[in-house]
Amino acid sequence: MADLSAFPITQRWPAEHPDRLQLYSLNTPNGVKVSIMLEELGLPYEPHLVDITKNETWGPEFLSLNPNGKIPAIIDPDGPGGKPLALFESGAILIYLAEKTGRLIPADAAGRYETIQWVMFQMGGLGPMFGQLGYFNKFAGKAIEDKRPLERYVAESKRLLGVVDGRLEGRDWIMGDQYTIADVAMLGWVRNLIGFYEARELVDFDGLRNVPAWLERGLARPAVQRGLEIPKRP
Repeated sequence: MADLSAFPITQRWPAEHPDRLQLYSLNTPNGVKVSIMLEELGLPYEPHLVDITKNETWGPEFLSLNPNGKIPAIIDPDGPGGKPLALFESGAILIYLAEKTGRLIPADAAGRYETIQWVMFQMGGLGPMFGQLGYFNKFAGKAIEDKRPLERYVAESKRLLGVVDGRLEGRDWIMGDQYTIADVAMLGWVRNLIGFYEARELVDFDGLRNVPAWLERGLARPAVQRGLEIPKRP
């Protein structure tokens, strides 16, 4: 049986099944990237709910795993060389799991790097910009009288959706016929933008040619449906 006692986070969130991959997360757009990925792969894992609304990521136990204080994070008891590996940053975790299993990423080097570039596009573009739009459209920023910040993030979100829409022209998935970590990275964020952030009309989502059908295809996948609920606050 794997010994995870060297990881302080297991003191706060004990592992009932230490031989399984440990997931520390919440079903936010970033969090569900990893739960969807794990469901798609069928890897045994144990989810631990880390409630960001209670600032649980800022306790010493979580910070020992991710000093940036953000979900998701994982411990794989069967990491490289058979030794436990701790990882944070959702994009890094997606790439690690894809390479560990040889799935949801092209086998050829060119396709692999092309897929990774779209994961980085989500990490540096879709996620931060959609998140800012959500802040100014739905949360505390909504009360700010100056609407220029909201207008800025609406415009940039529309531009980024246009990039994705162009990429999907003639393709079912970001990489064509193959569903990959590029799709996994983006699905939760696009869903959140038009749903939870209530920005469907703001970004003219229904005016896009390809993204709505891509989102529908993605959300129809059973693993995606399961992953979107893991781990979820009661």
